Amino acid sequence: MITGVEIHPLKQIPDDRGKVMHMLRCDDTWFEKFGEIYFSVVYPGVVKGWHLHKRMTLNYAVVSGMIKLVLYDDRGGSRTRAELQEIYTGDDNYALIMIPPGIWNGFKGIGVKPAIVANCATDPHDPEEIVRLDPFSPNIPYNWNLKHR
Repeated sequence: MITGVEIHPLKQIPDDRGKVMHMLRCDDTWFEKFGEIYFSVVYPGVVKGWHLHKRMTLNYAVVSGMIKLVLYDDRGGSRTRAELQEIYTGDDNYALIMIPPGIWNGFKGIGVKPAIVANCATDPHDPEEIVRLDPFSPNIPYNWNLKHR
């Protein structure tokens, strides 16, 4: 596990009408602050990444579908520098994934339907605060291909 990354299982409350899916509350001990919330849709097999935020903490929850979220620690001085972390999250593993600033992240839609990723970020979007990298860049030692295990 990469230093500073947190995974919090989330509660779903089903009933005859559907369900309520919790994500983040201001009284959660891990809540930092609210900047903005947005949703990203990713189609099956598509990779969105790499990107890194300089100041912002990301709070991802996949409200529909499944993704493979991949993190890479390139922070100088981090005890987990050069480590990768894969997290499968969504319908089959509903959780809040907190990603601190300075961690490269990207995700790939998996399964047969588009995934909807909610991000309750600590800061509003600022194009000067984000760094982007091609998902197939050799700077990050990761292969997005399907792994037959």
